[in-house]
Amino acid sequence: MGNFIEWYEFGVYGYFATVIAARFFTPEGGGEAEALVRTYASFALAFFFRPVGAALFGRLGDRMGRRPVLILVIALMTGATTLIGALPTYDQAGALAPWLLTFLRVLQGLSAGGEFGGAVSVMTEFAPPGRRGLYGAWQSFTVALGLLAGAGAAALLATVLTEGQLDDWGWRLPFLLTLPLGLGALWLRLRLDETPAFREEREAERPPAREVAGAIALGAGRIMGWAAAGYTFLVVLPSYLQSTLNATFQQALVATVLANLGFAASILPAGLLSDRVGRRPVMLTGALLVAVLSVPLLDLLQNSGTSNTVKGVAVFAAGAVVGLMAGPGPAMLAELFPTNVRYTGLGLAYALSNAVFSGCAGLIITKTVERTGNVDIPGYYAAVTCAVSVLALVRSPRRKAG
Repeated sequence: MGNFIEWYEFGVYGYFATVIAARFFTPEGGGEAEALVRTYASFALAFFFRPVGAALFGRLGDRMGRRPVLILVIALMTGATTLIGALPTYDQAGALAPWLLTFLRVLQGLSAGGEFGGAVSVMTEFAPPGRRGLYGAWQSFTVALGLLAGAGAAALLATVLTEGQLDDWGWRLPFLLTLPLGLGALWLRLRLDETPAFREEREAERPPAREVAGAIALGAGRIMGWAAAGYTFLVVLPSYLQSTLNATFQQALVATVLANLGFAASILPAGLLSDRVGRRPVMLTGALLVAVLSVPLLDLLQNSGTSNTVKGVAVFAAGAVVGLMAGPGPAMLAELFPTNVRYTGLGLAYALSNAVFSGCAGLIITKTVERTGNVDIPGYYAAVTCAVSVLALVRSPRRKAG
């Protein structure tokens, strides 16, 4: 539930990026492109606070336990997200509006940084022997469900509301919906037991800081492609299609829903497969496919002669390939760290990689396309980062945690 809410909100923010740009980041004389860049800068800022949250809440989670920290982060995320839906816009509050939005994004970044490490620790530490890949894959699967719910909410509002209503007040509804969802998640977490592994090993000797730092760097490199390709094809795609390929809001959302359906469909099978053949072979397959096929995919989308059916199948397949990395990814990260530093270690690896390669994806892509006029930039971005992940995946860690 926590992962669902976190990624539902991040998805909604990405899907409504053009609307938010107009409501919060368009002072007199500012252009649409400038506003969109500022919106993605706020988007990126939240990601850069995720490592801070991962370090802060991870340390607490490795010392106090997974349960109390997960309760704290879901309360913080729910409050911040709900308040975004109630914020005054630039027309109502002037220059204060973007600062208030940015502050709430920072709170979201902190809580999101503490979410992943705790959630994956809980799921993998409760997993039976030989099932850690499948259990960990549920983290990624709930990410997919959250992104799909965000896209579905945006698509529904775009269908039932006029453009004026959507721009005026309709965009607030998906953020306000977080309140009942968050209260439900909080109720579930209050009923959560502490993991047996944490109770047994909390006082065990901690590995040297240098060893932990090396595992964090290796883990971040391994999921770099997952982070970059995931946000490129699953979140940034709507704004890219609208601003670069002149697609309508509805067309962009349909493409995004298809990509996220492909992503969701492959995650659990990929996690299960990784329990049988290993994490690295499955993740390597996904990273190599993205590296090779990203640019041809965008060329296909840009081709006016390509049918909508073929384009739909292509974006579905793109999401499915990203799922090959996302399915085994959580278990792979968990296995890099012993129990008494797992919350901190895997949380930091994930947060650092996402801060740079997910949080900056929209900003980098939008600004680079604007300056160069090259509409293949998203494909190059995903391909290069996945190529780096391939190199990190073929390298073995110094130790393997139990």
